[in-house]
Amino acid sequence: MATILDNSVKFVPGVGEVRAKLLEKELGIVTIGDLLSFYPFRYVDRTKIHSIAEITSAMETSLVQVRARITGVAYSGTGRKQRFTAFASDATGSVELTWFRGIKWVEKSVEVGREYIIFGRPTLYRGEVQFAHPELELVERAMSREDRYAMQGIYSSTEKIASTLGAKGFLTIIRNAWNVGKDHITENLPAALLRRYDLISRREALHDIHFPASAEQLKAAERRLKFDEFLGVQLSVQSLRQERLSRRGGFLFPKVGEKFNDFFNHRIPFPLTNAQKRVVKEIRQDCISGYQMNRLLQGDVGSGKTMVALMSMLLAVDNGFQACMMAPTEILARQHFSTITRQTEGLGLHVAILTGSSKAKERRIALEGIASGEVDILIGTHALIEDRVQFSNLGYVVIDEQHRFGVEQRARLWTKNQQPPHILVMTATPIPRTLAMTLYGDLDVSVIDELPPGRQPIRTYHYTDSARLKLWGFLRRQIAAGRQVYVVYPLIKESETMDYKDLEDGFESIVRGFPLPDYRVTVCHGKMKPQDKEESMRQFKDHEADILVATSVIEVGVDVPNATVMVIESAERFGLSQLHQLRGRVGRGGGESFCILMSGEKLSREARQRLQAMCQTTDGFRLSELDMKLRGAGDINGTQQSGMAFDLKIANPTLDAPLLQTAREAAIEILKEDSRLERKEHAGLRELRKRHGGGQRFDFSMIS
Repeated sequence: MATILDNSVKFVPGVGEVRAKLLEKELGIVTIGDLLSFYPFRYVDRTKIHSIAEITSAMETSLVQVRARITGVAYSGTGRKQRFTAFASDATGSVELTWFRGIKWVEKSVEVGREYIIFGRPTLYRGEVQFAHPELELVERAMSREDRYAMQGIYSSTEKIASTLGAKGFLTIIRNAWNVGKDHITENLPAALLRRYDLISRREALHDIHFPASAEQLKAAERRLKFDEFLGVQLSVQSLRQERLSRRGGFLFPKVGEKFNDFFNHRIPFPLTNAQKRVVKEIRQDCISGYQMNRLLQGDVGSGKTMVALMSMLLAVDNGFQACMMAPTEILARQHFSTITRQTEGLGLHVAILTGSSKAKERRIALEGIASGEVDILIGTHALIEDRVQFSNLGYVVIDEQHRFGVEQRARLWTKNQQPPHILVMTATPIPRTLAMTLYGDLDVSVIDELPPGRQPIRTYHYTDSARLKLWGFLRRQIAAGRQVYVVYPLIKESETMDYKDLEDGFESIVRGFPLPDYRVTVCHGKMKPQDKEESMRQFKDHEADILVATSVIEVGVDVPNATVMVIESAERFGLSQLHQLRGRVGRGGGESFCILMSGEKLSREARQRLQAMCQTTDGFRLSELDMKLRGAGDINGTQQSGMAFDLKIANPTLDAPLLQTAREAAIEILKEDSRLERKEHAGLRELRKRHGGGQRFDFSMIS
């Protein structure tokens, strides 16, 4: 049923037609309800008033208040360059206030000799405190206002919104929207749920999120609104999960057969770690449960994920099913094919490979073999999802380095069968979307948290260009000791629009003899022909080259135990997942290994956080948590892999994990009693699920 909250925002006093169009275009605000659901991203304590002498350079990024008397005004410049300056002082010092626009309005509101509350961001210039475009309010008016709240919300804005409304104007229309809509805010949670989880009413929460009188009120409002969002998501996710599990459509692998036992007892190249044994057992339990497995296998590069994948594929083959493994690059696919073929030789296992550049004979063998059932295990790239690839009895799918595939690509693999196969996805760094699925509880997770004996942690350092001579000296010493080096660039050619190091210039510098003379160098990047890339990789692997200059094409699928140094140029250009994967190319032998992150001197705050995190940890989950905080969790039911595509305006699945767990438990209990939310008292829950759960779209949550 439509209410006043569904009316256009133009009906809010102070908005009108023109501003309504601006709010829709700039902030996506269409209705009065949208405006009330546009929450502040932080708050300023308006009860705190500083003396001018208290202001320091550390406060330059903060909004502060001072109480001071205007002592004079001045004008400078003409036309568009005109500025209006007011001078103010208190008992401890003086401050300069400057406006570059709206001068005619400002000069009318400033009276020399009157005392004002000055609100804005201070800057210090040669020891003098200055404010640009501060808000001014007469002290008498500020102190007498009935609606003066202890904490003032600060709202996200754009340049056009700021110039049209300003912070004060935006807060005014929020107040007006509240006055218009407050009596039409209805409760969407059953009373029993409010009591059980000690939640305030929705009306109270919406008031206190915008106009909190205290930190305690704000905390209670945030908790209620976050719970609503998480509950809406959970009702969607858990509904899909219950539907999937109710089908009991998983293939059964009841026996541990001849091939598995022969491999485990006689052919395994090294003893399994306890973590690997635990994961194999978890997969085995999934495959005899009667439900389709949907499991993430996380472990750092070199921890033995591929060995676990092979053993689980042997379980499928022993039970009469085919298995396939999809890798993101031809280099990695062929490496898997070579390794698995070698390790299973003599088992009577038929392994085939299919990639985009497979020769006609290789392609024919693969396609005919999987269609007839002759091929037991098919390994390949995204070529596996082509329509002409038809399996006889596909029961098990492994997706390696899953962050490199789009969600639709991954989903198409399980449509190769009428009954979805078991799914195992593997990664060294879960992408935010998959981490979010983990937090939301719709994905089972296995972690290989042990490295094979003899492996040492990779030491990671961040250097700027000023330390380049130090870097070259270090590389000389490593190569002189018989080690090999990767040097990775974000670009192949120089770019006019991006100020990053490029491979062509770096390669030419090295082969010309500066700064590393007399070393053998090879190059590898995505625009090379496949056979040329393979030859470059062979030279490096066989130690016919000391230095491999490459792009991120070597992010996966390169295993050179003698390579001990990874240099990443313009490291600020790469995401955390890529940086972690690139770092994993070294440390694969027994020797000490290093990752050097090179960057320019000027870095954004986010880039600096990423590089610092890389230096502090080698834990893929910790890195992914930070990535999630920086980029958003991604669309869990859909296909977006970063950016919070669920309608979460205030909740954060990482920072608010305990509340997320509470909402998950609540959703499970609710759906046990009313799986379709058909009860009258659950009408508000249906709306919550629709608003925050992303609707009932194709269930991509079955594919991680």
